[in-house]
Order: sequence, then C-alpha cells, then structure tokens
Amino acid sequence: MNKDQFLKKLDQSLNRLSDDERKDILADFQEHFDLAKEDDKTEEEIAQSLGAPSQIGKELLATHYLEKAETTSSTGNFLRAVWAVIGLGFFNLVIVLGPFIALVSLIVAGWITGGAFVISPFLFLINVVLYPSSFLYFDLFFTITLTGIGLFIVIGMVYATNIVTKGFMRYLNFNVRVVKGGMK
Repeated sequence: MNKDQFLKKLDQSLNRLSDDERKDILADFQEHFDLAKEDDKTEEEIAQSLGAPSQIGKELLATHYLEKAETTSSTGNFLRAVWAVIGLGFFNLVIVLGPFIALVSLIVAGWITGGAFVISPFLFLINVVLYPSSFLYFDLFFTITLTGIGLFIVIGMVYATNIVTKGFMRYLNFNVRVVKGGMK
C-alpha cells in the first residue's frame, strides 16, 4: 500500500473526529512518510512499518474519546469511550464489557434502592389516603426510617458513582495501553 492509499484509509477510519483533528493527524502521518523517505525507504515499507490504518484509527479514536471523557465528564462521553475501547478488538469485548455491565448494574441498583427508600413516605401517604383504616404508627415510623436510610444510600451513591467512573476510566486507559503494546 502506498502513502496515498494509507492516508485515505486512515482518514476514513477517523471520520468520527472533527475535520481539524483529522487534518492534524493526517499531517503527522504525512510528515512521518516524508521523514522516512529521506532514509531511502519506499512508501510500501513505511506503510507496512506503521501497521494497519484501520487499527491505528481505532486506537486514535479510543484515545480521543478517553481524553474527552476525562476532561468533560458526561454519560455520553463515558459511553463513547467505553465503546471505542471495546472496538479495539474482540479481546476487549470480554475484558471491558463484562466489568462495565457489572459496575453499571451495581450503580443502577444502588440508585434505585436509595430512590425507593426516599419515596417510601409518599407511598405510605397514598396508602393512608386510599385506605384510611390501614394507618399504623409502626408503618409511619418505618417509612421515616427507610427515608433516612435512603438518604444515606443516595449520598453514598453520589460518591460511589464518581469513584467508579474515575476508576473505570483508569481501567480503560490501562486497557488501551495494553492493546497498543505500551506495557513491557
């Protein structure tokens, strides 16, 4: 594959990036070709030494989305980063998706539990309005206790969600380094 074919395939694999970012990356690879040509290497040798443009594109996209998720913390950025890392290979489907589903399930379960406990007084009031004869002081105090526990759970879930998100981002960065061959 010659330089033009390599750069065209790389450009196609980076289509999710902005035009400016793509141009910068392509200019870097163009410069790499130019420098290697000065060492009397053919375009085919240079392209072969760089690797597959599609894999390079996947790695660059994963790195881009990870950086974006770290700087602008949002659910969309986080999910795009996870998806980009999973796209690096089949190995990552198992290694990244499994822990991701488990952690998201635990976080969602914690938020649902805390939320259910917090809204328990409203459910108690609805029950008393619909069936006034069912009022018991035990139920009233039990729902107040559940509300207090629910508030503690919700506060804990705020911290747990932040810690798990940051920890998983570190895990994704580690995974990208392993896939790129950065771990010696």
